[in-house]
Amino acid sequence: MKFKIVTLGCKVNAYESEVIKEDLIKNNYIEDLSNPDIVIINTCSVTNMADNKSKKTIRREKRKYPNAILVVCGCSSQNHQEELSDLNIDILIGNKDKNKIVSLIQDYIETKNKIVRFYDMKNLSFEDMCVEKFVDQTRGYIKIQDGCNNYCSYCIIPYLRGNIRSKDMELVLKESKLLVENGHKEIVLTGIDTGSYGKDKNYTLTTLINNMSLISGLERIRLSSVEITQLTEEFLELLKTNKVLCDHLHIPLQAGSNHVLKLMNRKYDLDYFYDKINKIRKINPMISITTDVIVGFPNETEEDFIDTINNCKKLKFSKIHVFPYSKRTGTVAAKMDNQVPDNIKKARARKLISLSNELELEYNKKFVNKEVFVLIEENIDNKSIGHTPNYLKVSIDSNLERNKIYKVVIKEVTSELCYGEVEGL
Repeated sequence: MKFKIVTLGCKVNAYESEVIKEDLIKNNYIEDLSNPDIVIINTCSVTNMADNKSKKTIRREKRKYPNAILVVCGCSSQNHQEELSDLNIDILIGNKDKNKIVSLIQDYIETKNKIVRFYDMKNLSFEDMCVEKFVDQTRGYIKIQDGCNNYCSYCIIPYLRGNIRSKDMELVLKESKLLVENGHKEIVLTGIDTGSYGKDKNYTLTTLINNMSLISGLERIRLSSVEITQLTEEFLELLKTNKVLCDHLHIPLQAGSNHVLKLMNRKYDLDYFYDKINKIRKINPMISITTDVIVGFPNETEEDFIDTINNCKKLKFSKIHVFPYSKRTGTVAAKMDNQVPDNIKKARARKLISLSNELELEYNKKFVNKEVFVLIEENIDNKSIGHTPNYLKVSIDSNLERNKIYKVVIKEVTSELCYGEVEGL
């Protein structure tokens, strides 16, 4: 039988979809995006827009392939089980049993009985998964952690993903070795709250990175995201000494106003944030620090937003991912007074995106006429494109070998792209 997987949302979903794909292929199913017998949709619920996109995708795929077995899983199904149960879905599950989708499909084929499975997400163990090779990309991913205990007032995800839980370190190391043996030079560690890795066990994220760094052939370890409160002294020491960890950290700020941070139930204030960023930059002045910021949070005044703009300038992020606040039913923030009108949220988002473009250009300019190392990821129209350890996106006017690292001199930059030449070519 032939299958198609549609993935919405985060890197964790992308990883889980890759696991599902590998399992299906191992069981003699064939990937076919144009005429599938089975359609699997891995949904997202991080914002209202993500929920709407999930529902539209389910309806679209049902129209296109009315005779296909329809499987829906992920955060939106976990969040809207009752609504989605009206859409005539054959197999409907949430964020558990994604590693059992092959057997669920086989059960459905045998019995023709619809399958609906949901669990209490509060006390789950980690659901082990493994990817041997990412066929369509040079970068490998490992989901090392699931769940979140932070309960930021705007976020629905802790309710949909459950308690924090970590993948056993020996299994992470085993999967890392497999990915390296199958050609991946860079591995990204990802999770719902990646920095909490090991809290439920007797080790830390730092321990894992140090052990992974000993794997022969692994040249880069990248973190998807980490909270400022999780950058311990032990982690800062790792930044000083570890040559495999990429010099790029994605650290969510979420708001540049103490008033808003408190309302968000974030676990730090601006003084704490500045102190940690200054320590990181003393260790590595050229490190790339990117961030997330939510604009238009309930009770965010114009003064609060100006504080956010000014603090983002001072913190000199190399990129800001901007999110207009999305009201999520079931969260504390959804019940707050003084919800900010959409037109103000959009205007603030535009201003912050404009600042992000300026900061990206300012950071990229630091590397003009400097040597960098680029892992080639794709070839388009006789150009090669890849990323440096600090996540500069670099284009080179040569058809270079994918998944190979080249020494490149940056010649020109824009806010989005750097242009370089390979030494010796």
